[in-house]
Amino acid sequence: MKHTPDSLAEIERLIRFDTTSRDSNLPLIDHVAGRLRSVGVEPTLVRNAEGTKANLLATFPAADGSTRGGTVVSAHTDVVPVDGQDWSSDPFAPEVRDGRLYARGSADMKSFLGVAVARIGAMAAQPLAEPIHLALSYDEEVGCIGAVSLVDAIVDAGLEPTGCVVGEPTSMRMIRGHKSVNVLQAHFRGVAAHSSLPTEGVNAIAHAAEFVRFVHAVAAEFAQDGPFDDGYLVPYTTTTANRIDGGIAVNTIPADCTVTFEFRSIAAVDQEELIGRFRAEAERIGALMREQDSAAGTDFTIVSTAPGLETPGDAAIVSRVVEWGADESAGKVTYGTEAGLFSRAGIPTVVYGPGDIAQAHAPDEFIELEQIARCESFFDRLIEAHRA
Repeated sequence: MKHTPDSLAEIERLIRFDTTSRDSNLPLIDHVAGRLRSVGVEPTLVRNAEGTKANLLATFPAADGSTRGGTVVSAHTDVVPVDGQDWSSDPFAPEVRDGRLYARGSADMKSFLGVAVARIGAMAAQPLAEPIHLALSYDEEVGCIGAVSLVDAIVDAGLEPTGCVVGEPTSMRMIRGHKSVNVLQAHFRGVAAHSSLPTEGVNAIAHAAEFVRFVHAVAAEFAQDGPFDDGYLVPYTTTTANRIDGGIAVNTIPADCTVTFEFRSIAAVDQEELIGRFRAEAERIGALMREQDSAAGTDFTIVSTAPGLETPGDAAIVSRVVEWGADESAGKVTYGTEAGLFSRAGIPTVVYGPGDIAQAHAPDEFIELEQIARCESFFDRLIEAHRA
């Protein structure tokens, strides 16, 4: 199976847009919007508050003009940074070597996006029995931020799609389930003092360390007692403290310390309840700090939260994606995607796309060209299945 030049050219074009999450994605969005307008489809742009980034939603309507129903194909436009990584070639200058395309975003996930954009003309040219919706988001890599308003736009427009395919790299294996992803911060406000007079201050790092011990005690509890879901490589909810920032000098009692931590929960665990448990512990420690000094305390912040995915095997989107080329799979993955946001909005969703997640975010990220060809076949079958 061999890819077509049009798809590869579009993928390479999209890769050359440096859409690292800290930067704007508007040049890429403007490019896709121009492709859509050239075939008579006017996209809806949903911008962030600063106007520096945008989601894109476009509908290829049915032959009778209806925009209701049909299938969403979804991709995020941002990529992770390349800072500090040792690349063999320019990460934003795509290069084909030995049957692979090397570049940042080649696997995650501009190959799926590029094939979709390359098929814009084909989607517009067909008389469709049911619509096809193209949904592109910003800031997936920093907490599925953009997709929240993107999904809201789908709901507000009354599109009521019957299914969604999120094209994250799965090696073209259909995924029906993944854990939730929740990033949280606990900030500890102490009182500074000279380290020779520790009783005059409140040590923010010491109290933060107590909170870190709690986070990992919860992790040990889940590992031992569950609940468990054997569909996952790690079959229980995980929680880890992954960053701690505090202190200004070795001879100063630290006045501030922030712990950034995450948990990834299986469906049997209530996200809100677990967040509440961490919040309560932070507040308990804050009360102890205030007993030492009324100026001390804690602040608890939900940085981002994305729901898990648990699509039943008998959902229509599952059988349809099998018809469009996927192998039947009960697979679940520990990493998170935007699929849970679509599912929470009542849109049955699966994850299915080219490339290996093991290559995502790594230096010398690549995708096998054969995977691009398989993705093209998927889109061709999807479009054919929607024809009138």
